[in-house]
Amino acid sequence: MRRIIVICSFASLIIVVLAILNCSPNKPVSNLNIDTLPGMQTGPAPWLAEITNLRERLRDINLPALTQEGAVLHIHQHLDISIDGKPVEVPYGIGNGEKSSFLAPIHTHDKRGIIHIESPTDEVFTLGQFFDIWGVRFTAECIGGYCNQGERTLRVFINGNLFSGDPRTIVLEQHQEIFVAYGTADELPDPIPSSYEFPEGF
Repeated sequence: MRRIIVICSFASLIIVVLAILNCSPNKPVSNLNIDTLPGMQTGPAPWLAEITNLRERLRDINLPALTQEGAVLHIHQHLDISIDGKPVEVPYGIGNGEKSSFLAPIHTHDKRGIIHIESPTDEVFTLGQFFDIWGVRFTAECIGGYCNQGERTLRVFINGNLFSGDPRTIVLEQHQEIFVAYGTADELPDPIPSSYEFPEGF
């Protein structure tokens, strides 16, 4: 009888571990094809907070649809976007399900460009995930309908410093100033935004 109990307990432990591994809310998705995510906006700016297909996108990028804001990880970043030298609004409601029925762990509450990460788990989140949640194509060469062409290229700066790798992989950290610019070098602001004055308590 004791042997049977031990075997059953061990089997239960294996099932629990496998469930945790397979259901981790932020387990990386290998070979993610951005173009196949439902509802992605690949046209010109401005871009709406695409919520019609949000639940499906969260499923495809393996992020949870939360019933309430998480409290384990709560950090903020600020995002500025410029297309051909003109600012583009980061809209209210990114990551907010229809009629507030659910919420992505990365979202916006207003139009100030402040990204909120409110997660029930202490995970690493990336800039690419934010754009996937928003529903805007974002790759190393494209944002929305704007792709590298001649002198008009996509550049991403973190705290005023040019990021040289794939911008989708940028890890979102507390109080970053992220500046995403598409256009020519002459259209970049001088100086590049390097900081943001977050409201008290953020």
